[in-house]
Amino acid sequence: MKTKVNKSFTLIEFLAEHYPDSPRTRIKKLLQSGIIRVNDRPVTLYSYKLKPGDVVEINKQAGKAARAGFPFPVLYEDNDVIVVDKPAGKPTSSTDGSLSIQEIISEFLKRQSKGRYKAYVVHRIDKEVSGVLLFAKTRDAMEIIKEKWKETEKHYWALVHGIPEKSEDTIKSWLIEDKTQKVHSVSERPDAKFSITNYTTIKQVNENTLLDISTDTGRKNQIRVHLSDIGCPIVGDRKYGASDEFRRRIRLHAYSLSFPHPVDGRIITVKSPMPEGFLSLKRKDEKYK
Repeated sequence: MKTKVNKSFTLIEFLAEHYPDSPRTRIKKLLQSGIIRVNDRPVTLYSYKLKPGDVVEINKQAGKAARAGFPFPVLYEDNDVIVVDKPAGKPTSSTDGSLSIQEIISEFLKRQSKGRYKAYVVHRIDKEVSGVLLFAKTRDAMEIIKEKWKETEKHYWALVHGIPEKSEDTIKSWLIEDKTQKVHSVSERPDAKFSITNYTTIKQVNENTLLDISTDTGRKNQIRVHLSDIGCPIVGDRKYGASDEFRRRIRLHAYSLSFPHPVDGRIITVKSPMPEGFLSLKRKDEKYK
């Protein structure tokens, strides 16, 4: 439910006025859960100042998991799938023992469902990248989503160094991963994977450019390699040619995912707002978890 603000409030004052029967402690728990959004951004600060014209939304699609106080927002949840807003710096899944998004969600789902549900990986986002990340709750749902994965549509924002020669283009190449886990474009060969990335320029941001990215294939590090190949590496992506003057979070964010629901086939579209400071580059190292 979306409501337009018509006067100045703090967020908790606004919620208390619109939900007079809810105790203040419950309203604070709602805020902490990440299901309340202001102007399409999750807000958890109860003293956040609202102004006339702001739009407040309580995302009722986010179910029990959102109310569990996850360290990241739940964007959509039903009996078959859960979609979260992955923070940069955490892996989708892990084989080295580090805490992953999958493990955090699985532990909650197994506890709540007495072992009936857990998080099944459907796709991955690089550890350094943020944005919309989908998990299935059952093996059957996972298999159906994967079977229909070509029907999904993903979009990313990428802030890149420089200005691409073409304002929009499709980049195609064969990709291969070396022994250091770095991916390269190579000539066609049996062990390489064909990859397609599409980009459109949104706007120039000083000496950088904000791009809208979509992919026809889902290879490891694909977007990062392809943008580096055209001489416009993603800001912060030192692995693939970005400036190393300062340590920055990689400016690649998965902002939209549309997929057919594994049970009834309806198209579900889930979006994530642009992270705070995504377009702002200060002359100092950045810190993020």
